[in-house]
Amino acid sequence: MANNTEAQKIMATTPAPTPQAIMALVLGWLLPGAGHFMLKKWYRGGLLAASIFTLFFVGMGLQGKIYSYNFGDLLEMLGFIGDIGNGLLYGIAHIMDWGQGAINRATADYGTKYIVCAGLLNVMSAIDAYHIAVGKKQ
Repeated sequence: MANNTEAQKIMATTPAPTPQAIMALVLGWLLPGAGHFMLKKWYRGGLLAASIFTLFFVGMGLQGKIYSYNFGDLLEMLGFIGDIGNGLLYGIAHIMDWGQGAINRATADYGTKYIVCAGLLNVMSAIDAYHIAVGKKQ
């Protein structure tokens, strides 16, 4: 019985998603910083956008790999999940065939990690925008 009341307390304190919160989440995922800009959090959105774009394009400059949809290998799958977190940057990279060539330099592995980290940071940024929109955070 105690677990049921704890669950009810958690449900009572969890803010309900609003259309604005969902929009902040989706925009924040599609374009780095856009969810924060929508919420008029200019400084935070600018810092996050600059960080994510820098990580992504430095990774591309180091000839990092962009993972494709492949669930045959665990590392490929994890890399794809991290890359898809980049939102539209991932789509643009795929359309332009960036990160698809053979690895020519030893730094390409670092570049690949930068691109995956950019995607993971973008996901955390979008979730942060969602939490701000529902009032869970300021």
